[in-house]
Amino acid sequence: MSSIGPAALLPYLIVLPLIAAILTVLYPSNKQQSGLSLIIGAIQGYVVFLLVNALYALPSGNIEYQLAGWGSPLGIDLAIDGFSALLIALTCLLNLVLMLYSTCYFSNQAQQRQFWPLWWLLNAGLNGLFLSADIFNIYVTLEIIGLASVALVALGHQRDSLVAALRYLLVGLLGSLCYLMAVALLYRAYGTLDFSMLAANAQSDVLTWTALSLITAGLALKTALVPLHFWLPLAHGSAPAPVSAVLSALVVKASFYLLARFWMDILQPAVTETGLFLLGVLGAIAILWGVYQAIKAQRLKLMVAYSTVAQIGYLFLLFPLLMSGDTSSQSTPIAALTAISFFIVAHACAKAAMFMAAGNMIKVIGHDDIEHLNGKVKEIPLSLFTFAIAGISLIGLPPSAGFIAKWLLLNAAIDTAQWWWAIIVLLGGLLAAIAIFRVLDIAFMQPQKEQPGLQHSLPTKRLPKVMSLCGLCLAIFTMLMGFNAQPFIDLVAIGVVR
Repeated sequence: MSSIGPAALLPYLIVLPLIAAILTVLYPSNKQQSGLSLIIGAIQGYVVFLLVNALYALPSGNIEYQLAGWGSPLGIDLAIDGFSALLIALTCLLNLVLMLYSTCYFSNQAQQRQFWPLWWLLNAGLNGLFLSADIFNIYVTLEIIGLASVALVALGHQRDSLVAALRYLLVGLLGSLCYLMAVALLYRAYGTLDFSMLAANAQSDVLTWTALSLITAGLALKTALVPLHFWLPLAHGSAPAPVSAVLSALVVKASFYLLARFWMDILQPAVTETGLFLLGVLGAIAILWGVYQAIKAQRLKLMVAYSTVAQIGYLFLLFPLLMSGDTSSQSTPIAALTAISFFIVAHACAKAAMFMAAGNMIKVIGHDDIEHLNGKVKEIPLSLFTFAIAGISLIGLPPSAGFIAKWLLLNAAIDTAQWWWAIIVLLGGLLAAIAIFRVLDIAFMQPQKEQPGLQHSLPTKRLPKVMSLCGLCLAIFTMLMGFNAQPFIDLVAIGVVR
């Protein structure tokens, strides 16, 4: 495969997950599905490694591929630059770790058989979204991601998970409808759906502004930006642990990625400073509201889910940070995008580790009630240690990746003379510390008490080591990234949107 040109590798990132989805239907035993998934996941990782190396060798631009030799506007183009490559590499890494975790997570054979094909369809949709260079193909990938995600949430087979899945489905369809209406408007105005052609021809007029507004509303709904976040806590809190991890770490980031593309590049002429500032305000509200709800939460998975609402708010600070007093400077958007991109990676790894730790606790002690975690450190030491390390990154304490990400955000806020965003970042970190240390205080410091008659007083179960080690390795990775963030920063700068 190394003899194939880098552009020809792009379709493999979509084809391999689709092949895996088919094979896991044809071979339904757990060992066969797990073995095939890990093998194909490793091959996909090798493809991503080759592409990232190729991008470092071509720091001035992108890698593009025309399917069947038909280019835009008639054909389907695939393209990758530093920003999309970072997210694809993140998807591949988390896919491998969560697959390894999932081989031991599902005890119900029916759930396990349904999980693997849906998992690979979701992976194909994510890779397709990050590679697509056509706004209608993006709509197709959004539908694949949405339907696969809804089905994965429903795997819980409990009333809460089924209600969450139905709500998620309706929200996803509404968001996709808004996006599709915008696609129709843009095609009517410019006669093309290609990213680069739209970016070259887009005008600052009412129709383009309306299309951008529809896209923003639809994708903000899918990203769960406050006040459109009502579906996320229940969906993430009631899904199986590996599903919660991928939804929080990757799926909500995919729709944010599209928003960044449209606002920074594709429809940039229609962007106004008022719009940028409004998205920043909504992001700030999300930070404060999310951590407030996380502090109040009674269940651990629900607390982690509300933390995701808050962390999404940090991402939307990208938009006001694009503004600069010096309009001739290109450093401001690059610095803001670099900060947010690294924040995405730091949050994704920490949040996936947290959900795995919470899933381990439920497996071992039978519940995730925060008030009844007292003294449980003796039963689940590695999982609580994982939760603590991941929490350090979410708070933004050194030497974690979360610290570097927030430091870059603070620098971007100060460089653009928007000091109020720096206050929001610092306040959000302090409130997140209250939520995280509340859990750690109960689990580590308070003695275990007998709860006569309590339904959660179940005998503890043995947990496979691989389930504890997957989350721990991912949490440790968030620490290691804090010591060397430069490769991630350099990758984002390759072919960066202007």
